[in-house]
Amino acid sequence: MTAHLQIFPRPTFAPMVTLLEAARLPTEDLTESHCENFYFSGSAQAPTGLVGLELFGDVALLRSLVVAAERRGTGEGRSLLQHAEREARARGVRTLYLLTTTAEDFFARQGYVRVPRELAPAAIRDTREFSGICPASSAFMARALESSGVA
Repeated sequence: MTAHLQIFPRPTFAPMVTLLEAARLPTEDLTESHCENFYFSGSAQAPTGLVGLELFGDVALLRSLVVAAERRGTGEGRSLLQHAEREARARGVRTLYLLTTTAEDFFARQGYVRVPRELAPAAIRDTREFSGICPASSAFMARALESSGVA
């Protein structure tokens, strides 16, 4: 387990993309401005974990939760996810959505449930990740965020 994992805002763009590409996660739609709502663990030049949010009022798309291969199984991914959920909640997000081709079981253990794609809110449907980058076979999942309390 990762005790007292330090999580920082605004990763450096190039190392962020390197970590995502190493895990075969999509990067083609990411820009420097995405760093504004991304968080990382490890060092700025060699992050070991990463998670991001695309915010759309009371809904958000969870982006790019990744942990370096050598750090998987340490709880780092869960810590990053909980951090992203707290940030989203603090910004008024009521429901967090995500797309995954490889981590459906992990997200299900964290309280996310599969949702039919046709029920996606318009703001989520209009993202490049939903509309074209992630294959139609991706699991589309959601979790309602409590308005108060600790994640």
